[in-house]
Amino acid sequence: MRLIRAPSNLGLRPLRPGHVPGTWRGPAALTEAGLVEALTPAAIVDLERPAYSAEPEPGTRLRNGHAIRRFNLELADVVAKALGQSEWPLVIGGDCSVLLGALAAARRSGPIALMHVDGHSDFRHPGNYDVNAMLGSAAGMDLALVTGRGEPLLTEWPGIAGPLVPDEAVVQIGERNSRDPDFAWADINATAITRIDVFAARELGAVGVVEKTRAALARVGCPYWLHLDVDVLDQTVMPAVDSPGSPGIDPDDLVATLSPLAMDQRCIGMDMTIYDPDLDPSGELARLLVSLLGRIVRPG
Repeated sequence: MRLIRAPSNLGLRPLRPGHVPGTWRGPAALTEAGLVEALTPAAIVDLERPAYSAEPEPGTRLRNGHAIRRFNLELADVVAKALGQSEWPLVIGGDCSVLLGALAAARRSGPIALMHVDGHSDFRHPGNYDVNAMLGSAAGMDLALVTGRGEPLLTEWPGIAGPLVPDEAVVQIGERNSRDPDFAWADINATAITRIDVFAARELGAVGVVEKTRAALARVGCPYWLHLDVDVLDQTVMPAVDSPGSPGIDPDDLVATLSPLAMDQRCIGMDMTIYDPDLDPSGELARLLVSLLGRIVRPG
């Protein structure tokens, strides 16, 4: 395993005037909570924190769009190096936009599938919101971006034709808002993305979710990447995220679901995102995440 600490908050909106999202501190806080001791990685790589801005930039309607691209190109090189050396990369963010660099690296070796485990589908794109009314935040758009929806700045990557992942190669697990009558991204219903929302996940149980996910991944027949946004946990368990909510997947069920899928030889890497230490002053939630992650990637 190669542990890659990616301290980005570029894809998040400020929660109030002057606010700077604290997810960039996530890798350091998790390290302080025992991450390295829990995982014993063979190597550790630290990326430099990029500068955050809440202001519009020329040439893009994405907040920090150019910086996100630069950061993810750097991340892609690091992930690609790990994959080239047959090391399993584990990217610790940071916000969800780090998924772009991880997949851009994985795609250099061929087609890739995606397990997208998140309390939100992150499917905002120019087809379902007014780009002139607000700046786009990539952390709420990552699934749309990796499937080719959005500005070329974050959908087109060097040496890669088409989207990073086609719709039919995506399994989205944990969405909690899709049954709401005012669900903002309802057009995801018309895609070939396999979706197991939190309600279905609870009905199926961990074993059922694993079976359905494996069946979907088997149909595309290629390696896959695992993305874990920790807001898939209920806000009563994990409030230290920018968009907490309920219901969520139970921590033990999350481990039971992700561990066999993370340890499958077809899983070539993983990222974990959106933990904000600013919302966890005692560090208790960091210790919880370290424990969960250790159980997912080092079962038993």
